[in-house]
Amino acid sequence: MLSPFANPAFGLLDPGQCEMIHNASLEILRRTGVRVHHPEALALLRQAGAAISDEDLVRLEPALVQWAVDRAPHNVTLCKQGSDEPLVRLEGRTVHFGPGSDCLYYLSPETGERRRFQTQDVIDCIRLVDALPELSFCMSMGIPADLELANPYRQQFAMMLEHTAKPIVFVCDDRKDCEAIVAMAAAVAGGADALRLNPTLLLYSEPSTPLRHTESAVGKLLCMAEAGLPVLHSPAPMMGGTAPMTVAGSIALGNAELLSGLVIHQLKRQGAPFVYGVQVNHMDMKTMVSVYGAPEYELGRVLSAQMGRYYGLPTWGNAGMTDSPALDEQAAIDATFSVQVALLTGTNLVHDIGYLEAGLTTSPELIVMTCEIIDMMRCFMAGVALDADALALDVIQQVGPGGDYLSSEHTLAHFRKFWQPALFSRQRREEWEQRGGKRFGQRLRERTAGLMQKPRPEHLIGSQRDEIAYILGQR
Repeated sequence: MLSPFANPAFGLLDPGQCEMIHNASLEILRRTGVRVHHPEALALLRQAGAAISDEDLVRLEPALVQWAVDRAPHNVTLCKQGSDEPLVRLEGRTVHFGPGSDCLYYLSPETGERRRFQTQDVIDCIRLVDALPELSFCMSMGIPADLELANPYRQQFAMMLEHTAKPIVFVCDDRKDCEAIVAMAAAVAGGADALRLNPTLLLYSEPSTPLRHTESAVGKLLCMAEAGLPVLHSPAPMMGGTAPMTVAGSIALGNAELLSGLVIHQLKRQGAPFVYGVQVNHMDMKTMVSVYGAPEYELGRVLSAQMGRYYGLPTWGNAGMTDSPALDEQAAIDATFSVQVALLTGTNLVHDIGYLEAGLTTSPELIVMTCEIIDMMRCFMAGVALDADALALDVIQQVGPGGDYLSSEHTLAHFRKFWQPALFSRQRREEWEQRGGKRFGQRLRERTAGLMQKPRPEHLIGSQRDEIAYILGQR
């Protein structure tokens, strides 16, 4: 039966080609192996029959990898803070967007100044994310230079708990950090069991390419598995630096790192939620920087999304970021390209909205601009209906040759379904000048400032704040 809808989609790999990459990764794990710098993880692997030599070099048989893949759940749900209301469902080809984490610099929308992040900047950015319906989750976005306290990641998480009710994707330093952050989330959720049943957070962790799982990264991985909470343990192979100078070779390497992390994770707790993501970029040999805004980067994103679906795992990616040091035309092009790829490939959880300089700087204006792009591209992704009402044969017959459709009931029923921009202008020159002649950048700056100043309702109660403060006071 033919579908009455036509929706855009994109991919590069057929099932046989996914299997080629999978088999290449299995060969890496069997022949080359991975270093695992964590005693508990080594004990779990040894008990499962993995071959361990040279103290911490682990080689894995394909059967053990397949065992782990088969036990990881096919979907992950993230809920509103303090609630069982699902806000993010990571499954199928659904796509959810959010910002990135831990930039050193902040591009002020008020002054245009690039400066070190301050605590109030982070709070303003969190409140901005909370106000934007196109963004489904929050990350910390910046490292405050004025935060002269121990455990900055815990402080950042507490800020997010205070200023948004959206799910939080967090980063942290080590297992102790992870335990404290989980405890704060549990305080808001109503306890550890309630948090596990209605998770409101997801850990973003990384192995160290090439083929190393550090003690701190594995400690966090095991902590989340033990708690039954979702985690992304995402490799970031850099072609020409820490990985082969080919997209396929880097995907095979990163996939091997991810699969070995998944084995450790599932050995700790079978069925614990795990998100798939391999971030392949390359070293620009002219500038020696790691590149975000490149066709090769987006090809890696396509392959990563397809490999995640091959394993039946929720997928993770990037969009709305740029290598440009300024909020300029290059940034707009990079953001548009990456958002379109994320939606066309159906990557489930997409972060880094608002990154300039490949993650050195967060721009609130780039966040707002990318949300306009997301809204536009979602309309494109909705595709075209092909049913009788959409084909409109009776309407065409009624209007006939030389008629008009402006007064048609069919037009009245459909025109509101067309996308309307919040920032883009459709005025002609004379009307645009009469209304002030504001260019896009000025309209963007004003909208960003208005959203950041918009009052947001408080959602934490006093006892929750007290418990969070107590946890923050621990070392």
